[in-house]
Amino acid sequence: MRSVETATSRPENLAARLRQAFLDHGYEQMTMSGLAEFCGFSRRALYHHFSNKEEAFRHWLDFYGRESIATGLAAGRKVMDEGGSAADVLTETMNVRDGDARRRLCRSPHALEINDQAFRRARDIMVGAAVDFQAKISDMLVEMEGRGLIRLKPGTEPAMLAQSLCDGARGTNQSLPPIPIDELHLRYRQIITAILFGTAEPPAKKSK
Repeated sequence: MRSVETATSRPENLAARLRQAFLDHGYEQMTMSGLAEFCGFSRRALYHHFSNKEEAFRHWLDFYGRESIATGLAAGRKVMDEGGSAADVLTETMNVRDGDARRRLCRSPHALEINDQAFRRARDIMVGAAVDFQAKISDMLVEMEGRGLIRLKPGTEPAMLAQSLCDGARGTNQSLPPIPIDELHLRYRQIITAILFGTAEPPAKKSK
């Protein structure tokens, strides 16, 4: 058991097992004994890591919140380095950072419960991740402008545009009726293109 628990204790392995346990069995009905079994721990070993299941739940969300930011940005930067457009870069970034988590959650029979519990028990983690991601998207916009992929209009600050883009991605994930998961990337592109380049112009002023 010790060797199994040592392997499971690696941060990425522990987070992956916690995620699968909660997605497969939900939050409310989960017990520490059940969580230990699903994670390949003894109950005592699990308590060495977490004092209760809420701590374990928050750990999962925090770990993957940070990981999804890193993988999303890496995916977007790869597209940028390969010559993609600004819309290509941002769509891939959002699709990996926000879309992958959404697609995984939608496959869970406990999706609604997990979503509700995340907002109730880990709102601070989610807000922190959102602030961090928006700051990194702002930096990416500055980089894209330096590469000539976009040109911000006078008065448009990168941080303001980053906030709008991230709000659009979050809104896409929470859209009603829900967007089919195989269409998420298309909707990300749609909202990103609309925010970046606009979809309407003000009416022409009437001559007096």
